[in-house]
Amino acid sequence: MSLPPSPVIYEVNAWVWLGEVARRLGSPVTLATVPESEWDSLAAVGADAVWLMGVWERSPAGRVIARTLPHLRAAYGRALPGYGDDDVVGSPYSVRRYEADDRFGGDAGLRAARTALDARGLGLILDFVPNHVACDHPWVSLHPEYFVRGPEGGPERLPGELLATPGGVIAHGRDPHFPPWTDTLQLDAFHPGLRAAAADTLCHVADRCDGVRCDMAMLPLNAVFERTWGALAGRAPRAEYWTDVISEVRSRHPAFTLVAEAYWDLEWNLHQLGFDLCYDKRLYDRLASGDAAGVQLHLQAELAYQRRLVRFVENHDEPRAAAALPGARGRAAAVVAATVPGAVLLHHGQLEGARVQLPVQLGRRADEPVDGEARAFYRTLLTEVSDLTYREGEWQLLERAGWPDNPSFANLVTWSWRLVDERRLVVVNLSGAPAQGRVRLGWPDLSGSRWLLTDVFSGDCFPREGDELLGSGLYVDLPPWGFHVLRFG
Repeated sequence: MSLPPSPVIYEVNAWVWLGEVARRLGSPVTLATVPESEWDSLAAVGADAVWLMGVWERSPAGRVIARTLPHLRAAYGRALPGYGDDDVVGSPYSVRRYEADDRFGGDAGLRAARTALDARGLGLILDFVPNHVACDHPWVSLHPEYFVRGPEGGPERLPGELLATPGGVIAHGRDPHFPPWTDTLQLDAFHPGLRAAAADTLCHVADRCDGVRCDMAMLPLNAVFERTWGALAGRAPRAEYWTDVISEVRSRHPAFTLVAEAYWDLEWNLHQLGFDLCYDKRLYDRLASGDAAGVQLHLQAELAYQRRLVRFVENHDEPRAAAALPGARGRAAAVVAATVPGAVLLHHGQLEGARVQLPVQLGRRADEPVDGEARAFYRTLLTEVSDLTYREGEWQLLERAGWPDNPSFANLVTWSWRLVDERRLVVVNLSGAPAQGRVRLGWPDLSGSRWLLTDVFSGDCFPREGDELLGSGLYVDLPPWGFHVLRFG
């Protein structure tokens, strides 16, 4: 199925979720034997697509490494006290083969999952990792030329950076700002054979789902790859990696949705190379720091660009929002992320107020009590943003103003949506102090009528004169991290 242009995406850790379903049933479960009621529960979230994170065959060699590294073992102990080695299943980003793991029922299980989701109007999103593969991937022996090569004797001089393999010395996968991932080997983004093989692999993935989330999609960009690997990278080709790969995928799957995990303000570049959507890490950082001015400035970007961003307040790489942005602060950030233009990414456990960030190498998470307030909040928020006003309406960033002796209005961010007679106004206080101000609305036809503004969350009603709303503006007085989502009638 084709996904909408700005979908709501629900990320589900496949290994963890299936384990929890199995414990509820008291028997093993694969994607082919998940009860209908469990698929119904996923559909009840109100998303457009489910990202089943981590379905591909994991590396046995990577699992051994994941069980031995001291810094990872410390993280496991914090996230899952009393964990055992059986809980360490290896990284889903140390991919041995792009085939559904046998634990999940293999390819037949994946087909069953896609059918179940499609029957509920949900698309399926899976992973693709362009930067690296597991150390025991078949390419290591069959095509060592696909990898970044190191000098003989390098593993002894640079332990943890290079690995001696039967095909020669190969570099471990890496991001230039962090130590290498020793359960992976680095692919050579400049090699024409690797590009062709990557395109075939991504087409293989596209045969099995409706969209793909490309891990660390900026790392194969020519400039980034060259800066990361220096002389080991060789000469950069004229074409970008994604130009070659995406053109092949589009020729076979023209309606396929490509989502880029992107950082370093490279979203626009990746859009130009063919990605439909890119992570909006900049908005996340500004929400996390309570930077109202930065958020307001960020939302002044061209609307066509904003519609192709993925907004979020958590995912598996970020701390849990309930821990990093507790209480009202997290709810304010979530209202912003869900009601501005663009796609929305939700994370397994977020809607229940989970607080523990799980290392991706673990196959089980600790039991946490459900936060009833968080669940009720997200139920209301997701019901509201499913309205077509937010999907097809006209969005407008609004001005807010205050008084010389009260600059607190600067902590307000505000915008409106309109679709024919349906109107919405969102005002959020992104600060830990009360904020007052006036919001100027951009709807001239408010004039001459009396309007009833109803808050979606509280149910409070505010009668207002249209001439006042167009003149001095709507007066708002919000508590710390408070917000209004107002319907006009």
